[in-house]
Amino acid sequence: MESMRYGIYACIIGFILDLIVGDPHWIYHPIRLIGKLISSTEKLIRHCFPKTKTGERIGGIVLAIIVMIISTGIPLVLLIICYKTNVYLGIIIEGIFCYQLLATKSLKVESMKVYKALKDKDIEKARYAVSMIVGRDTKSLDEVGITKAAVETVAENTSDGSIAPLIAIIIGGAPLGFLYKSINTMDSMIGYKNDKYIDIGRFAAKLDDVVNYIPARFSAYMMILSAYMLGMDGKNAYRIYKRDRYKHASPNSAHTESVCAGALRIRLAGDAYYFGKLHKKEYIGDALREIEIEDIKRANRLLYMCAFLSFVLLIGIKIGVSMAI
Repeated sequence: MESMRYGIYACIIGFILDLIVGDPHWIYHPIRLIGKLISSTEKLIRHCFPKTKTGERIGGIVLAIIVMIISTGIPLVLLIICYKTNVYLGIIIEGIFCYQLLATKSLKVESMKVYKALKDKDIEKARYAVSMIVGRDTKSLDEVGITKAAVETVAENTSDGSIAPLIAIIIGGAPLGFLYKSINTMDSMIGYKNDKYIDIGRFAAKLDDVVNYIPARFSAYMMILSAYMLGMDGKNAYRIYKRDRYKHASPNSAHTESVCAGALRIRLAGDAYYFGKLHKKEYIGDALREIEIEDIKRANRLLYMCAFLSFVLLIGIKIGVSMAI
């Protein structure tokens, strides 16, 4: 019971720090360490396993297991040591870990760089800013394309960057949060359906689909509620969600994106270039009005309201459970 209460304190600290501070660039972020671990482990696996379809698929499973064990094990051991040394030290360190696992403010900050560049009519700066937060090619994007890419990123990452890790840390503290982020980071680095990663990244991509199944749907309904509370078109958000939530190659990615499109009454997605190759994609939402730069701000308002409502609901459930035990 006491350990659960300490976890609640850590979650609250982490959530507040994320909203206030965001990700300061002068601190070496632990997710970057996970990224380095993935890259070095990938090199090792490619050297040790046969360069065949079966060999790379088996190697991909081994890669994922190694990354998950190290990414979860190290913070777990550190927290055990901290809590045994001093309870307050443990709460503070776990709170900092939780803060580093959430990306609500950083998502807003990075997308608002795109917004500011567009407002300043600096299209090249806007293209560069949006290239930092999307995976698609951005060199040929016009103002509408840049704006749409920024809105889509905020919408999609409301689940992956904010709500999903929040669910993880509230359920299992920072260690479970690191487990989630290791899976999510692997998917973003090696979960591509191209010649290089189609086999070695297959397990990581499928695993990411599994762990994000519930968070994506929970996030969507929280975003629909957020749309109503913010005075946006909540009814249309629900309609588009029910219609377009599976219009994406990933089974989870279009859930919050479809809600956002409906709430803002705009059309998102469509064809896009990745690594110089055109990918045909369905549209999400209806173009009840033209997309505009201010939609980046509106998407961020949905992000923040969704994060706040999710936190209040989840931490309330956690407190209720701790009191009942």
